[in-house]
Amino acid sequence: MEHIYDIIIIGGGPAGYTAALYAARAGLDTVLLEKMSAGGQMALTGDIDNYPGFHNGVDGFTLGIQMQQGAERFGAKTEYAEVEAVDFSDKTKKIVTGYGTYYGKTVIIASGANPRELGIDGEKELMGRGVHYCAHCDGRFYKDKTVVVVGGGNSAAADALYLANLAEKVYVVHRRDTLRATKIYHEPLMKASNVEFVWDSTVSGFVSDGRIQGIKVKNKHSDAEAEIACDGVFISIGRKPATEFLSDSLMLDGNGYIVADESTKTNIDGVFAAGDVRTKDLRQIVTAVADGAVAVHHAEEYIMNF
Repeated sequence: MEHIYDIIIIGGGPAGYTAALYAARAGLDTVLLEKMSAGGQMALTGDIDNYPGFHNGVDGFTLGIQMQQGAERFGAKTEYAEVEAVDFSDKTKKIVTGYGTYYGKTVIIASGANPRELGIDGEKELMGRGVHYCAHCDGRFYKDKTVVVVGGGNSAAADALYLANLAEKVYVVHRRDTLRATKIYHEPLMKASNVEFVWDSTVSGFVSDGRIQGIKVKNKHSDAEAEIACDGVFISIGRKPATEFLSDSLMLDGNGYIVADESTKTNIDGVFAAGDVRTKDLRQIVTAVADGAVAVHHAEEYIMNF
C-alpha cells in the first residue's frame, strides 16, 4: 500500500514552509517537495527589510532556512525532488517526481513565480551585481544614484515611482511609445522631475566591469544604439508562474497563474494554491506567508470529511 500523506506541499518558499509549519503543528502528516533549496526566490534576495520581526533586516537565504527549520521542528518532512506531473482525477491526489511518486489527501501548490528575464548576454552573471527584479526588495541600495527600469506595464510603472523617491535619476526603457500601465500611473510618472522615458527602445546589452556601469539601448525604428550610464537596472517585464507541471490539471488564468481567491481554493476540491503562483494583487513575502496559513486552514476542513 502506498503511503498517503494528509498534505503534500509543492514548493519550499515562504508560502510552502508556512503551510508546512501550520500543518505539522496541527498534527497532520506533511511532506514538502522542493526542487532546489529552502526559500525559493526569496533566497536570492540579499537584504529583506520589509518582513516584520527583523529590525536590522535579514537576508533571504537565512530566512528561508529558518522557515524550514521551524516547520521541521514540528515534524514536517522535506524531500528534494522536482515535480514532473500531477494527477488530481481521484480523491487521493498523485504527485510524480523524478525520485518517486507521492500520494496525498490534499495538495497545496506553492511553486511560486520567476521573474521574466531579458535573455541577453551577462544577465545571469550580473544578477545581484546591479541587475535586479524587485524594486521594493533592492531599491534602497540605490538612494541618490541612477537606475534604469525596463518595462512599461503596471509593475514597471510602480517600480519607477517607488525608485523615483529614492534615486537621483530614473530612466524608464520601454519598447513602445506609451506605457501599457493603467492611467493612474501616467500622471505621477510624467510629473516626476527625475524620471526620463526612453521610448521605442529595447536593452541590447550591459556595460559592466563585474558590476553594472550602464546599459546599451537600441531604437526599434532606426536601429540606432546608445549607452545610458547607470548604477542599477530593474527588469520589470512580468513574471512567469511555475505551473508547467500542472498541464491541464487546474484552471489557470491567461498568464498561467492558478485561479484561486483569498481562500486559496482552486477549481479542484482538496487542491489549494498559495503564494506567488496564484492570482492575486500583491506578491510579497508577507502575502505568501498568509496564504500558507489560510491554505492549511481549509485543507484541515477538507481532511475532516475525507
